Amino acid sequence: MPPTITTGAGRLLGAGDVLAVPLRPGDDGVAVGSDLGALQQLGIDAAAIAADRKAKGGAGEIVEIPLAREGVSAVLLLGVGEGSPADLRKAGAALARRAKSATAVATTAVDSAEPAAARAFAEGFALAAYAFKRNDADAPKLEKLTLVVDAPQKLNAGLAAASATADAVWLARDLAHTPSLEKTPQWMAERARDVAKSSDLDVQVWDEKQLATDGFGGILAVGRGSSRPPRLVRLTYDPGRASDHVVLVGKGITFDTGGLSLKPLDGMKTMKTDMAGSAAVLATMSALKDLGVRRKVTALLPLAENMPGAAATRPSDVIRHYGGRTVEVLNTDAEGRLVLADALAYAVANLKPDALVDIATLTGAATLGLGRRHAPLYSTSPVLQGALVLAGTAAGERLWPMPLVEDYRESLDSPIADLRNVADPEFGYSGGSIAAALFLREFVGGVPWAHLDVAGTGRADGDEDEVTKGPTGFGVRTFLRWLAP
Repeated sequence: MPPTITTGAGRLLGAGDVLAVPLRPGDDGVAVGSDLGALQQLGIDAAAIAADRKAKGGAGEIVEIPLAREGVSAVLLLGVGEGSPADLRKAGAALARRAKSATAVATTAVDSAEPAAARAFAEGFALAAYAFKRNDADAPKLEKLTLVVDAPQKLNAGLAAASATADAVWLARDLAHTPSLEKTPQWMAERARDVAKSSDLDVQVWDEKQLATDGFGGILAVGRGSSRPPRLVRLTYDPGRASDHVVLVGKGITFDTGGLSLKPLDGMKTMKTDMAGSAAVLATMSALKDLGVRRKVTALLPLAENMPGAAATRPSDVIRHYGGRTVEVLNTDAEGRLVLADALAYAVANLKPDALVDIATLTGAATLGLGRRHAPLYSTSPVLQGALVLAGTAAGERLWPMPLVEDYRESLDSPIADLRNVADPEFGYSGGSIAAALFLREFVGGVPWAHLDVAGTGRADGDEDEVTKGPTGFGVRTFLRWLAP
């Protein structure tokens, strides 16, 4: 679990074995932050050391002063930039990375910060401290962060929200990190039941027989080649007298070989994380009660393993989705949109949502123009799109609005079905991420809808600020800021 984050009024000395004092850029060099008495007691002239090291006070910059006095192993001069939420998030993350071998860290870095900035610092710290653990021996050593401030009560609500958010992101990362030998659709459904029990959610699970009875042809088609059958999970959070009803849908491919359209080896190595969308949605649901969300939220997790078994869906097969729409499957590696389509159609037909949002590691094309730190965002509603972009900005997750290009829609026409699952190359359109979004749009009716393609942002090749190598839990912070602003 993430480090405990607390506030304390008083002195920095004695609050942790690593102490962090803020550095801020100034007109005449850097300015050293509060509680200089603690540094003087430790025999440290912070201003002289900062000048000697040519510190500039930029966000995340650290000057380390090793010590072995008064129970302190190190003092860190921590650059906090201009003290904005983005700067403090970066600073908090840098502090956690440098202090991972410590047990308790204390800092005055947020003493003069607004609650939103203090929350950003705490989230950055907690997320950068993440480590995937399979047993207690793997648990991170870092246990506690104490924010030494003059008015602790001013920050308590924001820090409680930071802790709930960090818990949720850690859960999403843990789920995506879990090896697929263990992580079957049934395993994910069991984790959903665990979350429902601990978070006061209603839960329903469809097994393969019920999926067939109810007509979920997309989920069944994707899971048909695996010996480990698919599932659909519905979770419901209802606080009573809700202002509106939001439905979140998360792609849950627990391993993706590409099916009979087999991926090459290098393309398969990271596919245990192809359920990062469902992990983000499930983790979001786990935090709604703690954050006091007043909106009704339903989660749908379509779960399947895409394998090239004897019963696998073949290229050129025609499948029938929930609600009756038919699709010609011309690439079995474009499977995420097939399971999402069933869930979206079910939501429109049965749940009466005011807003419908899906999240999926859907297309490699999503990374071509935006890289791996911005997620493409498609939407039929400018209001919904704007709200998600603002929430992502506040949370530190970058969303970039993308066009639903109407001219590309004709490339999804099929001569033998209502749709084909990939664009016809004869039309000469590229834009694979756009084509996938246009496919999904066919299943949302007139409901305000948004689609996040997190194929790039859902996984990281290395540590950067609060993002850790491997599954990132992208989307959790955005959803929680949107649902509980």
